[in-house]
Amino acid sequence: MEKFDVTIIGSGPGGYVAAIRCAQLGMRTAIVERYNTLGGTCLNVGCIPSKALLDSSEHFYNAGHTFSEHGIDLKDLKVDLKQMIKRKDEVVKQTCDGINFLMKKNKITVFTGHGSFVSKNTIEILSEDGKKIQIETAKTIIATGSKPSSLPGIQLDKKRIITSTEALRLTEVPKHLIVIGGGVIGLELGSVYARLGAKVSVIEFTSEIISTMDAGLGKELQKSLKKLGFEFYLNHKVTEAISKGKEVIVIADNAKGEKVELKGDYCLVAVGRRPYTNNLGLDKAGVKTDNRGRIETDEHLQTNIAGIYAIGDVTKGAMLAHKAEEEGIFVAETIAGQKPHISYNLIPGVVYTWPEVAAVGFTEEQLKEQGRKYRAGSFPFKASGRARASMDTEGFIKVLADETTDEILGVHMIGPRAADIIAEAVVAMEYRASAEDIARICHAHPTYTEAFKEACLDATGKRALHI
Repeated sequence: MEKFDVTIIGSGPGGYVAAIRCAQLGMRTAIVERYNTLGGTCLNVGCIPSKALLDSSEHFYNAGHTFSEHGIDLKDLKVDLKQMIKRKDEVVKQTCDGINFLMKKNKITVFTGHGSFVSKNTIEILSEDGKKIQIETAKTIIATGSKPSSLPGIQLDKKRIITSTEALRLTEVPKHLIVIGGGVIGLELGSVYARLGAKVSVIEFTSEIISTMDAGLGKELQKSLKKLGFEFYLNHKVTEAISKGKEVIVIADNAKGEKVELKGDYCLVAVGRRPYTNNLGLDKAGVKTDNRGRIETDEHLQTNIAGIYAIGDVTKGAMLAHKAEEEGIFVAETIAGQKPHISYNLIPGVVYTWPEVAAVGFTEEQLKEQGRKYRAGSFPFKASGRARASMDTEGFIKVLADETTDEILGVHMIGPRAADIIAEAVVAMEYRASAEDIARICHAHPTYTEAFKEACLDATGKRALHI
């Protein structure tokens, strides 16, 4: 039986990053992955392929809607979905191959098969052909991620009633895509097919889309998506989805309790994700889970069993690839005896629609609940020279600063390249910068990031210069 200092079950962003950091710190490291490619949901059927399709569809949409304004005339535009999917698959392959290279570079032993506990220190690996091997490990990191959730009354046939996984490999552009769930996944994949010509209807149980983010962001994004052709059914509870040949019927109750029926050719169920802990043998190791199936951990991300840790989507908190990565590094360094830290309030959230949406820190709603006094400053992209030059003038940046100390407490933005701009806000808040600090830092002109400086100026006495 091979022996390892640490074994990671799951090779998504949390798992493979944890493995690399453990190896860097001198541990003999193994990683177990049940699928034939490394990278988990994110690289194979999540973050990476969806961004590839988002970029491809954005190019197509701009070619048909904004290129002429730039003086570029194109005729007879058409979608080659087969090529679009092929390019997406190539991006996925290149990225997963990169993880294979990193495993070899860092001398990490890779086992392919379903990993489960036999005991606290013994892992069994069952391969697709039925072969079993066992390895011994001093420490284990569980990083098995999550799977798409569904709703009562909905049977996923994965042909017409689909999850995000199937939505990434459709062979035709839907005529009418019904999206159940107004969160990140539904809006991103809905954007892909809306740009390619599909009618997209979003059914959301709550009163707003992206409801976990600042309320102003959801309202602004909804306006933008309506221009793209989205229609929204908010405060609607889906009770049934029926697949009949090439037609899907979705039935929901509106706020008044009335039945609403939508007919389309595809239905994307995007109501969140659930921790994946099936058949891990957690009971054999004695590892506890909570009432939502998440693995319970302490402040060091250690489970109730010493030497067994859990990170990423199988634990509480936001289901984000970059959260899992930070936790993977945190656990590796903790095992090595170091003193790492994670600021969970400073893990940014991003929606890769266009305009992009990004946020970090507290929302206005949360600050009001806390009774904390704050000042808000904002700046619209329509007042940005760089945004006008690129014709990306939708959206704004909002900065929330403590009324007394001026420390930045939250930053919320919707606009061009918000996914990248938010990093400046994260850095500022990690160092507990004030709005005044950012307002006095020179930002290159013309750039989208100037909008962050202007929002900070607005938060410090309404001093914005360009509005």
